[in-house]
Amino acid sequence: MDSKKSKTDMDRRTFLRTSAVAGAGMFVAPAVLGQQRSSSNDLNIGMIGVGAQGQVLLNAGLKIPNIRFKAVCDIWQEYNLKRATGLLGKYGHAPTAYQDYAEMLTTEKDLDGVIIATPDFWHAQQTVACLRAGLHVYCEKEMSNTLQGAQRMVRAARQTGKLLQIGHQRRSNPRYLHCYHKLLREANILGRITTINGQWNRAVQPDLGWPKKYAIAPATLRKYGFDSMHQYRNWRWYRDLGGGPIVDLGSHQIDIFNWFLDAQPKSVMASGGTDYYDKKTHEWYDTVLAVYEYETEAGKVRAFYQTITTNSSEGYYENFLGDQATLHISESASRGGIYREPSAPQWHKWVEMGYLKAPKEDKPTETAAVLDVRETVAPPQHRLPVEFNDPYHKPHLENFFNAIRGREELNCPEDIGYETAVTVLKVNEAVRADRKLSFKPGEFTV
Repeated sequence: MDSKKSKTDMDRRTFLRTSAVAGAGMFVAPAVLGQQRSSSNDLNIGMIGVGAQGQVLLNAGLKIPNIRFKAVCDIWQEYNLKRATGLLGKYGHAPTAYQDYAEMLTTEKDLDGVIIATPDFWHAQQTVACLRAGLHVYCEKEMSNTLQGAQRMVRAARQTGKLLQIGHQRRSNPRYLHCYHKLLREANILGRITTINGQWNRAVQPDLGWPKKYAIAPATLRKYGFDSMHQYRNWRWYRDLGGGPIVDLGSHQIDIFNWFLDAQPKSVMASGGTDYYDKKTHEWYDTVLAVYEYETEAGKVRAFYQTITTNSSEGYYENFLGDQATLHISESASRGGIYREPSAPQWHKWVEMGYLKAPKEDKPTETAAVLDVRETVAPPQHRLPVEFNDPYHKPHLENFFNAIRGREELNCPEDIGYETAVTVLKVNEAVRADRKLSFKPGEFTV
């Protein structure tokens, strides 16, 4: 397995561009020589952090065959840990429960990999410890709440030769893979991309509470970096623990900006603030609007991103606008379509090849609306041919597990995760600075 980290003459971006897409957009990565673990498909997996996000990953993992959850760890023993072990028991797993991850690493001797879904400020320390213990790691995004922590993770992965997958799960989503490989790279269906916009909006939500009888002891909270149960339950809003909504929500989508452009931004400016919630308990901004500038081989691209947490209008999506078409995509299966500009070449070829689905035929109406001469007629929607109804994180976990088995390359290894961390964490810095910030040469690499 350790030879997985050796570099080949083909760099990762070239690999991603040239790898095949099978069937209706499913990405198939080639096996990596020298990576076969054994003749068995079974993998022994541990989990550190089984709160809300850990439960999401656990539920997805239970749908993947040949995975045995051998250990689970969480500091909230009376609630998260009991719930997770109870769920796993119903599916025939018998994991050992731990409060302290260090004890788990010392005790468990037959784990192949670990999934980490703890608060962001723990990611670096726990990931480095797991890698040095000889384990492959799937770490939820953001890979760290600081670039220093993320750098430690990258270096540890390189030094140990173990796999480190960062949880930007869209990188393994078959709909996104189809768009990247077939529509953007092969068909160049958008033409020259000039503009991107994306958003993730959420409605007003109360702070998370907890059953008082299950409150964690103050000494235990302090041991693991929390001042109170409120801070533990709402860590995403605290500056020393997380990165706020632009990291929690925006990171997923801004990662797609970089990926689909095959580029890193040159600058970012942002406006934001804690405009709605109590600043004493919501230290990070509840509203952020950011604009990136990219320089690509085809020319300049400006990308706008918005995250607000006071209104859920239109949810979350990414739009890539080119001079020949627009791609509208979202992790939500109900969204997604391609819109051809009137001046662009016809798409009959791509429909026949199965890259697109033709627009549904509109039923004729008795009277047609009269358009104002200044009004632009909306182009018909060509639909994506890839159906995906599994849990969103399942393909990304499968990619991680298959990489351990030596059958695939990771779709989001540490170097890509680090690029995204640099891109996203800069937004909070730009809000504080209240001006455009440039990315320095070499800032995206460790």
